[in-house]
Amino acid sequence: MRKYLFGTGIISAITGGITLLRGARDSEFTWREALAWISWGITATLAIGAIVDTYRASRGHVIADDSPVHGKEQKLLKKRLHR
Repeated sequence: MRKYLFGTGIISAITGGITLLRGARDSEFTWREALAWISWGITATLAIGAIVDTYRASRGHVIADDSPVHGKEQKLLKKRLHR
């Protein structure tokens, strides 16, 4: 579980969200801030999706071809079974 929660994608999404929250307190909501929140949402979604794909690949399930862990399924499964 630790390898999922402390991944660089999740950490950057959390720190980006905190930065956006701090900036939102001091200013009026504009279209630029709306775009920043949309961008943060996409980043968080991609980070969570990578975690889900890694989890599924390490369990031997089929994952999508556009996944960042595609092609490493056997390696992840072998690593999990070795433990």
